[in-house]
Amino acid sequence: FFEMTQRHPLPEVDAATRRYEAERTDERLRDIAVASAEWNFTPEGVTVGRELLRRMPYNRAAVDWSDRNFDETYVHTWWPRSLPTLIISGAEDRIVQQTPWTRPAFQGPHILHRTVEGAAHFPWVERPEAVASALRELVPRMTPRP
Repeated sequence: FFEMTQRHPLPEVDAATRRYEAERTDERLRDIAVASAEWNFTPEGVTVGRELLRRMPYNRAAVDWSDRNFDETYVHTWWPRSLPTLIISGAEDRIVQQTPWTRPAFQGPHILHRTVEGAAHFPWVERPEAVASALRELVPRMTPRP
């Protein structure tokens, strides 16, 4: 993520971040998220995405906790070995690295991985029909078999 932000700087994010650091409020945190819309959405989805980010709730205490306990230190400790699992990725996601899903640990007959073309970090917003299709593929895998 950091490298991506360096390759694709958004001056509005830097300005919003400076305002947030001077006045740490949930509203200022929202301003950072809204300014980052171009990182989260495709060019076609950025207008709708910006409005979505503007309406979402923000909590600076949760961000502070994440900074201290999660962002740089998280290591997964559990992965389903047989539970039907759906991984949905936006083909143009610049926020979350998608390559870990190709590792053998994240493969198996119970794993359904769908990459949504034309979507970035929020594929359910930009391509809801593709996400619905992936969910419909998962449902039969979840149904108990006699």
